[in-house]
Amino acid sequence: MDSIQGAGPGTARGRRRLLQAVKDALRAANLQITLLNHQVSDHLELRGSDLDCLNLISREGPLSPSALARQAGLHPATMTGVLDRLERGGWVSRDRDPADRRGVLIRAEGGRAAEVLGRYAGMNTAMDRICADYPDHELELLAGFLRRTADAGRTATDELAAAPKERGFRRPGGAKR
Repeated sequence: MDSIQGAGPGTARGRRRLLQAVKDALRAANLQITLLNHQVSDHLELRGSDLDCLNLISREGPLSPSALARQAGLHPATMTGVLDRLERGGWVSRDRDPADRRGVLIRAEGGRAAEVLGRYAGMNTAMDRICADYPDHELELLAGFLRRTADAGRTATDELAAAPKERGFRRPGGAKR
């Protein structure tokens, strides 16, 4: 395992360096996954928001359009366009909600799932190779860390979505431009 230069165990300075290294590594991983998702979207001829919504539907679905819009952080009118494109492409179907005949549920079409997975095959293979180097107890630790990180991201996203938006660029020191 890589060590952090000058991060002596048990020191406050060492702890700060380790925490910063974790945050830096997460930012780098996030950037690379974002770039990978852009490539996957491009190969599948989908917009980025379309792929995000398809992922949410596949993981959390079936979902109502309004629930999907909330989870994706998109305006309902924007969601209509996303769903129209996904449905035209054969990625999703809109079905009547059996609990509420006036409602609609969005389901992922399983027949196209292999196309998405195929575009991630290189990353999945690389992840399998990386994970092979870790014993089970360390994989459990990593999985728990990543779940907690995802939960923290969801909480931060919800808080930011609920906060009033500031308009205009603020310069350092708080002055508006």
